[in-house]
Amino acid sequence: MREAATPYQLDQQRRRRACNQAAARYDQAAVLPREIGARLLERLDYVRLVPRVVVDVGCATGITAVPLLKRYRQAVVVALDNAPAMLAVARRRAPWFRRLRCVCGDAEALPLADASCDLVFSNLALHWWDLERTVAELRRVLRPGGLLLFSTLGPDTLMELRRSWAAADDYIHVHAFVDMHDVGDALVRAALADPVVDMERITLTYRDVNALMADLKTLGAGNVAAGRPPGLTGKGRFQAMRAAYEQYRTEVGLLPATFEVVYGHAWAPDKPLSQGRRDGSAVFSLCQLKISEKIVDKFSQVFKNA
Repeated sequence: MREAATPYQLDQQRRRRACNQAAARYDQAAVLPREIGARLLERLDYVRLVPRVVVDVGCATGITAVPLLKRYRQAVVVALDNAPAMLAVARRRAPWFRRLRCVCGDAEALPLADASCDLVFSNLALHWWDLERTVAELRRVLRPGGLLLFSTLGPDTLMELRRSWAAADDYIHVHAFVDMHDVGDALVRAALADPVVDMERITLTYRDVNALMADLKTLGAGNVAAGRPPGLTGKGRFQAMRAAYEQYRTEVGLLPATFEVVYGHAWAPDKPLSQGRRDGSAVFSLCQLKISEKIVDKFSQVFKNA
């Protein structure tokens, strides 16, 4: 009998490969990241903050990192992602007169020093990592008085696709996203001050399931759950899923895909947090970013010669 895997257990190596492969075409399908990123950036209009150091965690191709670079002209802006190919695209997106510092790393183990950032920004990325560990890391790198501002995805995301696959087999095909209230609880447990979370649902429409699946693949957002089906999904199961999805087709002939978007922000208290990284891995200060950027330079050269 097949052992069930927790829906939050992800194959991070597989996800990193998918993101590296998707980097060149990511912007073609990034309708939702662009829209939510713009809405998240608008929230900074109501914040009185003059950051010296800004880090965009899970920056992908720099869709929000570059606007942050333009907004905070006196700040050091760090684009952080665990896919070097994504960072290579982000670097090319930056204007020639401003340097975007690119760092390759995971949100669960940020390669940044304690209390080194005034603004930690993350757009539609935190759901790819363990929530508790990630929020604790974001808290660790915030300076006293610093701001954490993020968007992520909630449990109703891709609910039509999830239910349609459930009608076809018992495997995990869609990542299980964390509830808004659990996100708020994680902020509190991380000793962040004045946490606020809210949510909205956005629906994209597609002509058929194949178009939706193609978009997810282009975004590097395919199925990387530990409980995914072994090998290729059979034609029969895919047809069963597609038939089940047809019940959602709208009067205008399109298939909906729901995304539950969770927004949150919180502040680092004025009292410094003295915990540090305890996993034995290295962290580096901003003056040492060239070490990590060598990886991005390598991928930039690869794409230039492609």
